[in-house]
Amino acid sequence: MDHTNLNIPHSAQPRIVILGAGFAGLNLARNLSGSHFQVVLIDRNNFSQFQPLFYQVAMAGLEPSAIAFPIRKVFHSSQNVYVRQAEILRVEPDQKTVITDYGNIQFDILAVCLGAETNFYGNANIEKFSFSLKSLGQALGIRNQIFVDFEKSMYIKDFKDRQGYIDFVIVGGGPTGVEMAGALAEMKQYVLPKDYPELEKDEIDIYLVQSGNRLLPGMSEKSGRNAEKFLRRMGVTVILNDRVNDYDGNQAILKSGRKIPTNKLIWAAGIKCPVIPGLEPYYDEKSRRLLVDEHCKVMSCSDIYALGDIAGMKSDSYPRGHPQVAQVGLQMGDYLSRMLSRQQNGDAIRPFKYKDKGVMATIGRNKAVADFPRFSTAGFFTWVIWLWVHLFSLIGIRNKLLVVFNWMWNYLRFDSSLRLIIEQKNHRADQNQPPINDYVSENVERS
Repeated sequence: MDHTNLNIPHSAQPRIVILGAGFAGLNLARNLSGSHFQVVLIDRNNFSQFQPLFYQVAMAGLEPSAIAFPIRKVFHSSQNVYVRQAEILRVEPDQKTVITDYGNIQFDILAVCLGAETNFYGNANIEKFSFSLKSLGQALGIRNQIFVDFEKSMYIKDFKDRQGYIDFVIVGGGPTGVEMAGALAEMKQYVLPKDYPELEKDEIDIYLVQSGNRLLPGMSEKSGRNAEKFLRRMGVTVILNDRVNDYDGNQAILKSGRKIPTNKLIWAAGIKCPVIPGLEPYYDEKSRRLLVDEHCKVMSCSDIYALGDIAGMKSDSYPRGHPQVAQVGLQMGDYLSRMLSRQQNGDAIRPFKYKDKGVMATIGRNKAVADFPRFSTAGFFTWVIWLWVHLFSLIGIRNKLLVVFNWMWNYLRFDSSLRLIIEQKNHRADQNQPPINDYVSENVERS
């Protein structure tokens, strides 16, 4: 094995190394497939994950392999794209070198597309004991814990002793928190009474805690109000202007002093970008994003670009940087591929301009909210649009068919067929999950 170059053959073509196979990185690599660049795509996983549907895996609505796709399969017909599974340890800009756990690789151009991770705001207890939702492994961890706890609750006669096993606390009123709360409410309404008839449906409580004065702060006030209205009608207890200050794995303590017993606190209260060793001087201290210019190039760096969540591009329209959503990453991937090709041909290049196509959130069956550039909408037709948008964003015909089948089954039968406890270990947010991740990789490789 060539440890100095990750066993990548030497080429006369300029080498672009892409760190991360999320929306931005994978889109960039696909656009550069067949180009006059040698493309090296590095990710910690050998599969691409569709993060917007993680919550449906956690709620047993979808199997994990339905929203994951083998990265290598994307590039079966590509002669200039090389995929490597590795952890990024460091970047040395002066030497134009990326250091990984499998060795080093030099680059002519580097694209940093490593996305974002959960932000616990320095709360060690919450980081240790809560669940987060930034990977398929974590989604399966939540799913397992839900059904493990409900099985345990069957042996507990006392109402108060049972609450910690059957109650849920979700922290964060953004799209992830809202969609998770809605999915849990539907599970409580349609699925759990059939599986656990010994439990009274009304004793299962779902709490959604938001520190601000409304839900969906990144969307319009109208959409936030509609989401809150939908959730309250579905039986979710929405707590505004309060926050979870501490959690010990059994009880959530709110700033107001309120205490909620629960074994399952799902943290969806914020994200932060990973700080890559070697690139620390190029981060914005406040936003913790790599500062980039109007062409996505990292400030004061030669031939290093940042795309997606980790890119902090400030402009008159976005003085704090672009929203950390999938559309930004996809559009930046498109832009950089075109820009590099034009640059290589000596053509003039234009600055990146984000086209806001709207933002959506689903609350449950027949319920969704959306903000488009000219109007906001909510209800059944918005929900149908949400389904189509997410369906066609998936990679692979098989994945699309699997998702359609599961959605149709769940909709027509008021049921989900994936309530399986695969691994009965308590995988908290800070733990590695080899058994679960092995399961995901194995199923994806079969596709």
